[in-house]
Amino acid sequence: MQVVLYSRLLKEKDIPAVQQLLESLDQFDITALVHTPYLEQLQGKINFPRPVGKFDNHLDFKLRKIDFFISLGGDGTILDAATIVRDYEIPIVGINLGRLGFLTSVSKEYIHTAVSHLITKNYSLDKRRLLHLDNNQGKLFGDSPFALNDFTILKRDTSSMITIHTYINGEFLNSYWADGIIVATPTGSTGYSLSCGGPIIFPDSGNFIITPVAPHNLNVRPIVISDESIISFEVEGRTDNFLCTLDSRFETVGEEYRFAIRKAKFTISIVKFPDREFLWTIRNKLNWGKDGRNS
Repeated sequence: MQVVLYSRLLKEKDIPAVQQLLESLDQFDITALVHTPYLEQLQGKINFPRPVGKFDNHLDFKLRKIDFFISLGGDGTILDAATIVRDYEIPIVGINLGRLGFLTSVSKEYIHTAVSHLITKNYSLDKRRLLHLDNNQGKLFGDSPFALNDFTILKRDTSSMITIHTYINGEFLNSYWADGIIVATPTGSTGYSLSCGGPIIFPDSGNFIITPVAPHNLNVRPIVISDESIISFEVEGRTDNFLCTLDSRFETVGEEYRFAIRKAKFTISIVKFPDREFLWTIRNKLNWGKDGRNS
């Protein structure tokens, strides 16, 4: 078995967990490729029980059989991982070295158990839908115009609110006077959309969520639509430009841009282990079912 390891940054407090992961991989005779910038951070701080290879980007997967993509960090690291895995159908294992972590269900204490489950195939694959961005001004976001969590249009800095004319399958829906708007996948329903009052959607629900950011009209609320729909936008405001984002990536664009969001043609597979399913994640992360009142 061969896996790849990816992380944004090695923090001192995470060194024991990374060491444990490498030792567990060695114990089960699993070879590893490490993202080159991360490998450089590990040098001199980690004792490698066996030699590791390295990779730079998704192109390195074309000639290699990769069984799992192991992401070390928080949910933002998995969003990065999605842009590397793309449509290669490599399952992603999220090890939580961050804080909340809806996607990273493997805690530091669970690392060895998780690796053993990979060997015994004691896991399931959670297929997560993505959204795809089209626009009328050529390519945005290079060759990765897709997102696992969400697409947003946002005003810049201290500028006044913007007007976002929104259409579903070519039919006018609404003009949002707001600081911005979010189109979230079910995966993104527990992210930015949730913090702006959007609902939590189950991963396999087949929906998009349209959530306004600080709307001027208080009768405007988030709505849930089928992900078979195409959502298009025209934006105007008092400033020359505004922000457009896909997950944690952003571009500065102007009023001449027209946007269309649709379901991407591929999915991302998240590895789920026993007792780490979606309902467990919701209960554990949001403390549902627990009485927090003082006795």
